[in-house]
Amino acid sequence: MAKLSQDDLLAQFEEMTLIELSEFVKAFEEKFDVTAAAAVAVAGPAVGGAAPEAAEEQDEFDVILEGAGDKKIQVIKVVRELTSLGLKEAKDLVDGTPKPVLEKVAKEAADKAAEALKAAGASVTVK
Repeated sequence: MAKLSQDDLLAQFEEMTLIELSEFVKAFEEKFDVTAAAAVAVAGPAVGGAAPEAAEEQDEFDVILEGAGDKKIQVIKVVRELTSLGLKEAKDLVDGTPKPVLEKVAKEAADKAAEALKAAGASVTVK
């Protein structure tokens, strides 16, 4: 197998869904016996009350499908677009509501996904 450059690998990762990338990271961790946990910087004691305010800010959101509504086929199409799931997997997700469609995404991406699902007739919660 030809060796892929860093740019080639990044291009491949860019095309993956969050679920596929998460599965890849788990397989990578198992194969090479490593963890992909982010390094935690050691900081001194917090000054005043600034730390609790920073801890309350949420930067990752989950988009949860609560119900498909009357237009189930349209909702399945939107779920497929958002997640790159196959038809059966998307149908199973819609049939098994409430289920998360996207997990740990940015606020902007979560809002766009929620609006697309609502436009298709689904009921959605962003947490």
